[in-house]
Amino acid sequence: MAAPEVITLGCRLNAFESEVMRANAARAGLSDAIIVNTCAVTAEAERQARQAIRRARRRHPDARVIVTGCAAQLDPGKYAAMPEVDRVLGNLEKLAPDAFAAETFKDGAPAVAVADIMTVKETAAHLIDGFEGRARAFVQVQQGCDHRCTFCIIPFARGNNRSLAMGAIAEQVRRLVAEGYREVVLTGVDICSYGRDLPGQPTLGQLVRRLLKAVPELARLRLSSLDPAAMDDELFRVLAEEERLMPHLHLSLQAMDDMVLKRMKRRHSRADALRVAERAKALRPGVVLGADLIAGFPTETDGMFENTLAAVAEMDLVHLHVFPYSERDGTPAAKMPAVDVAERKARAARLRDAGEARRSAHLAAAVGGVQTVLVEKDAQGFTPHYLPLTFDRAVPAGALVTARVTGRSDGGLTGIPA
Repeated sequence: MAAPEVITLGCRLNAFESEVMRANAARAGLSDAIIVNTCAVTAEAERQARQAIRRARRRHPDARVIVTGCAAQLDPGKYAAMPEVDRVLGNLEKLAPDAFAAETFKDGAPAVAVADIMTVKETAAHLIDGFEGRARAFVQVQQGCDHRCTFCIIPFARGNNRSLAMGAIAEQVRRLVAEGYREVVLTGVDICSYGRDLPGQPTLGQLVRRLLKAVPELARLRLSSLDPAAMDDELFRVLAEEERLMPHLHLSLQAMDDMVLKRMKRRHSRADALRVAERAKALRPGVVLGADLIAGFPTETDGMFENTLAAVAEMDLVHLHVFPYSERDGTPAAKMPAVDVAERKARAARLRDAGEARRSAHLAAAVGGVQTVLVEKDAQGFTPHYLPLTFDRAVPAGALVTARVTGRSDGGLTGIPA
């Protein structure tokens, strides 16, 4: 089956959904198409989406260009009006088994198929066999978000929280492990809300515990972004007790000043986040933390920013995703008093520099030690702490290799098979 080209922008959940679309389109025989799976987290993400669409059309003048994803869900008319676009699909429609059937492209078929995502109550399980060009696999455990952070438009693109049954998740993981994947990343829009809509209201921690028990052949399990206000006790227990859960937690902090957090409508305080970090480090010595941080949120003063900056060292944040605040139409934050754009960028640069200092210290500390590396491609892979390592010789992609760390290079580690 020939598969269409799929251009994935944005999050890991989009990466999973792109593979679902690739398989469905291939089964439908849709090979002469380019599917652009867009992101809408910022205005910049939408700009990049439009740029990707125009570039796709220039590269393939005769291909069908299908646009989907969060940007398309939020404003389908804008994308349908682009001369490069043949069809627009919503976040629900893009995953339908018959989304790419031949009849949907006949003359007279609607060019836009986008339902009201806020009315969707369930999320269907989708089984995929793998990810193009990857050794790690992403598995969706939930969709949507019930919270309303003032800077975020994503709940209106994804709908409310909907969880998948544990059995369906375990079946997907077994299928991927059987295809040779050694590591799985659990992903969603708000994975710490997992289970609240299911009978018995299982938690994310319970899911992790049961999944590792149900699939003993899975070598490594990793989690995508975690809300520090909603990490359940069982999740901390399994972090302490299960070596196959990787010692790497990425926290959705966004800020570390209480007034900014309140104006963002986040549910954690600075003290809450510090306690999460302390608890994780006490239970799993050596655990590495990462975080999402927004620089220059509206009303953020120099002092408020300094509180966030100081937390990088206080929490020893090694993996930072830093974003200068970007106004998003339709969000309350876009109407708040803005910080100068140049100042946002300057603060973001300072946060990145602070994060790079913590990362550099961890890389230096790893030299001379031994790490288990999941090789992805070109003799490169990642340690359990998600530090990149490059081998000095060819190593099979997909292998778990014990490495002796010999040095540092290009922001990562170098090593030899032990």
